[in-house]
Amino acid sequence: MRIVRIELHVIEMALKTPFVTSLGTVRNRSGIIIEATDENGVTGYGEAVAFSTPWYTEETTQTCFHLLKDILAPLVINHQFTRPEELHKRMAEIRKNPMAKAAIDMAVWDLYAKTLNKPLHLVIGGTRKTVLAGISIGASTVEQLLEQTNAALKDGYSRIKIKIAPGRDLDRIRAIREAFPELSVLADANSAYIDHEKELSALDDYGLQMIEQPLSQDDFIDHAGLQKRLKTPICLDESITSFHSAKTAVELKSCRVINLKIGRVGGLTEAIKIHDLCLEHGIQVWCGGMLEFGISRAHNVALATLEGFTIPGDISSSERYWEEDITLPDVKVKDGVITPFKGPGIGVSLNRKRLEQVRKHYELLE
Repeated sequence: MRIVRIELHVIEMALKTPFVTSLGTVRNRSGIIIEATDENGVTGYGEAVAFSTPWYTEETTQTCFHLLKDILAPLVINHQFTRPEELHKRMAEIRKNPMAKAAIDMAVWDLYAKTLNKPLHLVIGGTRKTVLAGISIGASTVEQLLEQTNAALKDGYSRIKIKIAPGRDLDRIRAIREAFPELSVLADANSAYIDHEKELSALDDYGLQMIEQPLSQDDFIDHAGLQKRLKTPICLDESITSFHSAKTAVELKSCRVINLKIGRVGGLTEAIKIHDLCLEHGIQVWCGGMLEFGISRAHNVALATLEGFTIPGDISSSERYWEEDITLPDVKVKDGVITPFKGPGIGVSLNRKRLEQVRKHYELLE
């Protein structure tokens, strides 16, 4: 098998509702949709999930485009392979840039599953018939938080994630607990508590499912010390960028939970390895979200069918964020769960009409 053509679609869409985190507010989402076609005309789809600015990781839409066009695509086009892991290994000679690599890795896995005429979730060993759906809420006020939480519960979501920061935490969590005392809630700090451990200790009284990424993304040692002092489980997100970083977190006991994102760790190949590591060591995993479009969202659904995904992830319905997604069909949550797509590969195709409406740039590489 070999890839003979790669197409890059740089797109941008407005979110239905601005998404507020401790690091800023996202109103528009850019990304890169990739099509990888083999010598028999079979096409796999991937997505580069970096944001337009480097607020979440060092990568951006522009850096991913450069890597894909000028470095990674020439590396993989016309290279013979039998399994996706081989191209993943070939890309390893390029340092870091996991989100750019993940776009190709996703497309190759989708392509590979299509050549087998099997759904991707079965090809990777998924066993779950449905995927538990949670939702991430980035609201600017307590009133908006309560309103969006109530709407999420009506839509069947069983777990919510709220964004917190020093001075914007206890009031929100108290309000949620008073309004929804039995709701499963996790708090995402996006590294906002580097000098605010006292505030974190106060959160121990509210029965949170976990606190996500309270400290710096490269600080495994202080996370380990903090986890010893907190009752609430720590979940690492930005810290986990590869199998090696996950192994470091496990060995140092920096967390009890890992948020696994395909784009952040360099692709499905690496995500599966991290899942297996966590399963072996009793670390819980769940599938995080990146305000993705439908391609990455469909890959997330496939990944979350693996045995270790016992916590509802951030794989919400496409309609939660977009007036119209770029895939047919789009991802839907029903009664709090998502049913994996039954078609070959990720089970969705591109909505070409919508893609053309939101496309900012196109590149064909052969």
